[in-house]
Amino acid sequence: MASIFSKIIAGEIPCHKIYEDENHLAFLDVMPLVKGHVLVVPKKEIDYIFDLSEDELASMWKFALPVAKAIKKAVPCKRIGTSVIGLEVPHAHIHLVPMDTANDLNFTREKLKISHDELAQIAELIRNCI
Repeated sequence: MASIFSKIIAGEIPCHKIYEDENHLAFLDVMPLVKGHVLVVPKKEIDYIFDLSEDELASMWKFALPVAKAIKKAVPCKRIGTSVIGLEVPHAHIHLVPMDTANDLNFTREKLKISHDELAQIAELIRNCI
């Protein structure tokens, strides 16, 4: 069964796209931990990130690199943290999260509620830095 990420990749559900190539998509998390929280997903529908081949996994991290650098330029923060949890959506993905403290990467805290317009502005800022 297709996950919400597969539906985003197929264009069935809109997203705030940051970057894309033939095998990957980066888009804003609509319920972010902090402003600028981006999800990087393979277009290949696969549940568990470590079921990707070595080449696919390396390619996904290579794709994430310019996205992380763009987030760092666009969103004031000390670092871009990464997390691979994979429990909430059955589609492999990497979280890229702007961080000032370790708590910014705490997935147990309440998520932000950001308007569509503000998400669009954040996405544009990040895209402009790629």
